[in-house]
Amino acid sequence: MLGDCCFRRRRRVSDEALDPVLLVSGIGGSILNSRNKNSKWEIRVWVRLFLADLEFRKKAWSIYNPKSGYTECLDKNSEVVVPEDDYGLYAIDILDPSWFVKLFHLSEVYHFHDMIDMLVGCGYKKGTTLFGYGFDFRQSNSSLIALDSTMNCYVLLQLEYTKTAYDEMVLQSQLQVAYHVGRIDKAMDGLKVKLSTAYKASGGRKLIECPSIYEMLPNPTFTWKKQPQIHVWRKQPEGEEKTSPVKVESYGPNDSFALFAEALKNNELNYNGNTVPLPFNFSILKWAIGTRQVLENARLPDGVKFYNIYGTSHNTPFDVCYGSEASPIKDLPQICRTMPVYTYVDGDGTVPAESVKADGFAATARVGVCASHRGLLRDKTVFKHIQQWLEITPENSQLKKTSKVIDDM
Repeated sequence: MLGDCCFRRRRRVSDEALDPVLLVSGIGGSILNSRNKNSKWEIRVWVRLFLADLEFRKKAWSIYNPKSGYTECLDKNSEVVVPEDDYGLYAIDILDPSWFVKLFHLSEVYHFHDMIDMLVGCGYKKGTTLFGYGFDFRQSNSSLIALDSTMNCYVLLQLEYTKTAYDEMVLQSQLQVAYHVGRIDKAMDGLKVKLSTAYKASGGRKLIECPSIYEMLPNPTFTWKKQPQIHVWRKQPEGEEKTSPVKVESYGPNDSFALFAEALKNNELNYNGNTVPLPFNFSILKWAIGTRQVLENARLPDGVKFYNIYGTSHNTPFDVCYGSEASPIKDLPQICRTMPVYTYVDGDGTVPAESVKADGFAATARVGVCASHRGLLRDKTVFKHIQQWLEITPENSQLKKTSKVIDDM
């Protein structure tokens, strides 16, 4: 989303009055540090290439507190914090800013890096006209109200939000997580890609206690051309009269919660020798429904323009099937350990092109770009559209390198 520009001519680097730009990441797109409550010592737990599994298990496993509405660390001596260096840009720049990642330029975790370089190359200055906002994406998106107090500290009178297809304002249109029960990691492939394989072991199932994940469950009010389905090949109980030993059960957005509850009834983790149950949490679901209602009722302020850029031309999971006629599911908790089979539609590889436009806003422009979910953030065509809408031009064709901090945690 980009605010209405004040100037109609193309502004160059020499112009002093650039409207401020705030870059806001989506789920999984912020660095998370674990901070010891006593010593205040911090270590990065998301994203990291080395010791990822160990640090995630020790510091980031969390459970939901229905009284506060927050997910809280199982390690009572630690808290998860988002670094605020570089005017908020550090947390969303390179998600694993270690020397190794920078040395080999592992682009899978270069998040807003190229876009930041582009904006700086067009004359934006960090801390004056360019800011970032990373947040603890485990929490409810309603916690983003903290954004107001954050920006008051910067004394900004006008902000222009650049939003990609997966930003929080269109969470109601994303349903991948809901259709990958027990495989939430699949929905976040666009963020972790190849580097964080340890995340699949440690993070995927355990993120079921995060309100933000529940807020990405399917929107029952969205009208699909063809409604997505979960299909489960079930083995029929013995002794019953039946025409076949197996049958296919199908679940849509409105009747999937019962499936989730049954599939996750035995979901648990072992933490420091103690078993922590993690079933489908209806307290979080209730909270998430309230958040979704807030999002659906959201309206843009007068004079603010909304621009929607989304990815296309990539196979994007839509329907999901567990089991098969030859190998049916006996008990629903099995699907948490079963590799699903997907049908695909057009999209960015994570979000279908159909639902990514379900933000409910009267967009000034909607542009589909042949790019992947994360690839949108470094796509040159996307940059050209942003420059056009902000009415800016690059200082030169060679954009500057702007990342200042190297983190070897």
